[in-house]
Amino acid sequence: MANRTDPLAKSIHGTNPQNLVEKIVRTKIYQSTYWKEQCFGLTAETLVDKAMELDHTGGTYGGNRKPTPFLCLALKMLQIQPDKDIVVEFIKNEDYKYVRVLGAFYLRLTGTIADVYQYLEPLYNDYRKIRDKLSDGRFTLTHVDEFIDELLTKDYSCDTALPRIQKRWVLEASGTLEPRRSALEDDFEEEEEDKEEQPMEIDEPNGRENDNHRGRSPARERDRDRDRDRKHERHHRDRDYDRDRDYDRDYGRGRERDRDRDRERDRNRDRDRDRHRLRDDDYSRDRDRDRERDGRERERRDRDRGRHRSRSRSRDRRDRDREDGEYRRRRGRGSASPRGRGEDGGPREEPKRKKEKKEKKGEGNAPDPNDPEIIEMNKLRASLGLKPLK
Repeated sequence: MANRTDPLAKSIHGTNPQNLVEKIVRTKIYQSTYWKEQCFGLTAETLVDKAMELDHTGGTYGGNRKPTPFLCLALKMLQIQPDKDIVVEFIKNEDYKYVRVLGAFYLRLTGTIADVYQYLEPLYNDYRKIRDKLSDGRFTLTHVDEFIDELLTKDYSCDTALPRIQKRWVLEASGTLEPRRSALEDDFEEEEEDKEEQPMEIDEPNGRENDNHRGRSPARERDRDRDRDRKHERHHRDRDYDRDRDYDRDYGRGRERDRDRDRERDRNRDRDRDRHRLRDDDYSRDRDRDRERDGRERERRDRDRGRHRSRSRSRDRRDRDREDGEYRRRRGRGSASPRGRGEDGGPREEPKRKKEKKEKKGEGNAPDPNDPEIIEMNKLRASLGLKPLK
């Protein structure tokens, strides 16, 4: 609620008056201690007391960009929007210079173009010193007229973007403003009037010159004037001729200098072109040499690969022939062996010992039908409907 604009306030330049101060600076002001403690609940009447306590101007300062009390009070004036008469009284106040500067700053933000020039230009005659706080926190000395000139000529003041205004000569041409009258113009006029009232005194050391002047004939005076005019005209003609000659000489020197510069530029361009051509020739020559080297390497590689392939093929053929010969030899040796055949060429009979071992093994494996376990097992199988054990 404390940061809202007065509901009865009018929009300035088509927007909320507080929007004339940038968003970041406005947020810094809302968060400052001076705004929360000193500017809370101020009205147009009580704001004058706070303005009288100001001792410097400025925008924001320090690493965290703290706002100055001057900027906080300016935003408070935008929030409550005092009447124009109160602002004019601020500007006309000669006792407190910071009150005057605060009113001028507010009028520059909210006033019309005519009001800005009408009420701020007379402050050019105020040469009192004021302190201004810089962005690094140091103070610098300035004057009221310098601050007013900054408001009228610059686009930025006290970390606030000022609304654009037209130049004075444009307003004078359109008839909106009268030509500016300097405060020193009256003093100049008084000095000129004093000079006109004083009679001109001419030094006359002797009266012989007056007599000679009185005795000159009009024809002689006319001839003297004609000769003086002729000499003056000849002097001017000679001076114009000398000026034209100097101009022609300078022009010729300039043309020669330009021609030499163009010639040097063409020479440098040709030198660069030749250098690039030689570089391109060397590059193409190196590329052809690399291609030939690559071709020879490829041919040698293909030749070595073909030789290795033929050598591998012949080695494989020899190994295959060797294996085929050994297989044939083993096959011939196996067919000629008498093992496994009888004397009459039939199958050979097994030895008697092997037959006896087989018969014993067969007899040992056959079950005994008189074994009581087998008899019980056969009964159980018969009860289940199964065949008896063999």
